[in-house]
Amino acid sequence: MIGAGFDAVLVAAQAGDELPSAPDSKALAAFLVRRREADPERFADLSLTVIRLLGSGEYVVDPPGADPPGHFGLAVRDYTHSTAPNRRYPDLITQRLVKAALARHRCPYEIDELERLALHCTRQEDAANKVERQVRKAATALVLSPRVGERFDAIVTGASAKGTWVRVSAPPIEGKLVQGERGLDVGDRLRVRLESVDVDRGFIDFVRSS
Repeated sequence: MIGAGFDAVLVAAQAGDELPSAPDSKALAAFLVRRREADPERFADLSLTVIRLLGSGEYVVDPPGADPPGHFGLAVRDYTHSTAPNRRYPDLITQRLVKAALARHRCPYEIDELERLALHCTRQEDAANKVERQVRKAATALVLSPRVGERFDAIVTGASAKGTWVRVSAPPIEGKLVQGERGLDVGDRLRVRLESVDVDRGFIDFVRSS
């Protein structure tokens, strides 16, 4: 899998650091090491913010003779990943390709077939992750239901047209900021109040507080 592109320049600037404008995994790794040494107490929040900015990955095909996209997070160009084929179908595909190459046999897949399989595997993995997230959100909303009205310190982990999301460190939970989100960006810190929860839908809603 390859990591999606992202822009962490603003997050670095807010931390008093600097990152190049073009995605650079080595520069990002060095930045995270510096921040962990400089502010270990807040490093967990920062690293989570960066992970959120990285976004989800996707399976892609690297045909012979092409320039491989590589893996952003690992900072390598030539990359594949395989575990037990009974765990993930992409691993079964990878093992079939490796086995054919070692035996000097013809590739068991055509390029267009591999591209369709890669897209299918990405979609299926995204669907599975969506279900897992929903279950976790519902469980978290249930646990938080007695704490509606309480105030917490939070950090903005996502800000887009779809909404603004904040993470509370104690307890470590994430929810949507449904009021007072204007002007906020990823990495901003603020006080929030737990406004409501919806266990069935897994909704955890916060409002900005003083």
